[in-house]
Amino acid sequence: MNEKKRILVVDDEPDFASIVQGNLEKEGFEVEVAYNGVEGLEKVKANPPDVIVLDVMMPEKDGYKMCKELKADEQFADIPVIMLTAVGDHVTSTRYSHQDGRSMEAEDYLAKPASAEEITTSVKRLLGL
Repeated sequence: MNEKKRILVVDDEPDFASIVQGNLEKEGFEVEVAYNGVEGLEKVKANPPDVIVLDVMMPEKDGYKMCKELKADEQFADIPVIMLTAVGDHVTSTRYSHQDGRSMEAEDYLAKPASAEEITTSVKRLLGL
């Protein structure tokens, strides 16, 4: 990589975000972290990343809403998004579902707990590395 690719990790679990950040940085990526969708959108608008790793269930603005806003904005629509969620296919008592995620325009969709290796592999694939 000549120029470091920038990754934005948006997750309300600081420990998980820190693990993902550390693993991506070991792979040579520059990583920024946001802890909810509102902060995530602000960071995208201030300095658009090359890929976004986005949790679904977060306070203030969830991942689905953030992804939908990004994909509706011509300026940010081409940024690849990897959705992460702890929601299982079998969970019916929640407003989140895998079907909702699949209907999003995200480029990848991983179930939590996704391993750091799975996330890194997805990031590299989306960047063509």
